[in-house]
Amino acid sequence: MSSTTNAEIARADGNLRIALLLGIANWFLFLDHIPHNFVSALTMRNFGFSGATDLFVFIGGYAVTLFYAQMALERGFLVAATRIFKRVWQLYAAYIVLFVIYVELISYVAARTAAPEIISEFNITGFIDHPVRTLIYGLFLQAKPLNLDVLHLIIALMAFQPIVIFGLLYVPNATLLASVALYAAARVLDWNLTSYPYGAWYLNPFCWQLLFVMGGWLALIGTRYAPAIRAMQANSALRATALLYLLFALTIVSSSEIPALAQMMPSGLSDVLLQNDREDVAPHRILHFLTLTFLFTWLVPRDWGYLRSYALQPIIKCGEEWLAVFCAGVFLSFAAHLILITGPYSLARQIGVSLGGIAAMTAVAYYVSWSKQQDNKSAVGAHS
Repeated sequence: MSSTTNAEIARADGNLRIALLLGIANWFLFLDHIPHNFVSALTMRNFGFSGATDLFVFIGGYAVTLFYAQMALERGFLVAATRIFKRVWQLYAAYIVLFVIYVELISYVAARTAAPEIISEFNITGFIDHPVRTLIYGLFLQAKPLNLDVLHLIIALMAFQPIVIFGLLYVPNATLLASVALYAAARVLDWNLTSYPYGAWYLNPFCWQLLFVMGGWLALIGTRYAPAIRAMQANSALRATALLYLLFALTIVSSSEIPALAQMMPSGLSDVLLQNDREDVAPHRILHFLTLTFLFTWLVPRDWGYLRSYALQPIIKCGEEWLAVFCAGVFLSFAAHLILITGPYSLARQIGVSLGGIAAMTAVAYYVSWSKQQDNKSAVGAHS
């Protein structure tokens, strides 16, 4: 491993844009997970083909790869691999706790509120009919209650991250090409993991791994191509093309809600582009996300002064403590939905539960960060 890679990782480290985007992804995922929530109209998925999940997976791949690649260079690949598997276990443990409490809570609420429709709405019908069997399948990530699909995906992607990091450190371009090949093969051959009691994973890991690997590739060797990327961003024709594609995506997505736009579109175009594009992360969806990344990195440089402003610190803190915030968001989205279906379904209540949930997630992030600082202080005191 050359010193060039060490220098590139050092330059990529400490990028506050990563925490900012992870925080935004967590907030958007929470809002998207509240059914029939007007405030979710402000999230990414309503303005183009890609959404908060794409952002979460890509930036997660960037952050995870950067952190463990640096560990591999400093402490050895074996140490990094064991730390990755420790993180996978933490994610899996968080999923099990979420899964068990989640289905039990939904079942209890359905019985107490005489609203059995939420059992099917949250996709836990199998738990009511066959609780033991469903719990067993849940341990193997084959049950798929609503809103846990992203955590499913991250666990699967992290389990293979040692192989990916090894490849990105030594043969980065070949590793990226292998990821593209796996993505193409999965789409052509219809590869996916099965779910219980029927169907497949909501988010196909054989396809979504491409965004995760692309994020890692950019983290490790993106600085190598930074001059070429900046030259492309300086080209006004390329920027205009990117904006036109974003406007095209916005028009397609909006056409389902605005009849006038639907009449302007070629017959069937919206159905072709939007049908099942999330499960296998369709190519036009990836292109849309990369286009957003192209323009975002041009508009918001790494040294953007507002990244250290007080206004953005809550979002950045939620990005730094993404796992705890995400887990809290899953419960809070259900609580918000429960509040909405048991009272007047007004705009004020929708805004209230949305803002309240975001405030609670932010409080969780600050508490976890504070708790870690106290543990570090204790550790320093014990060795002094």
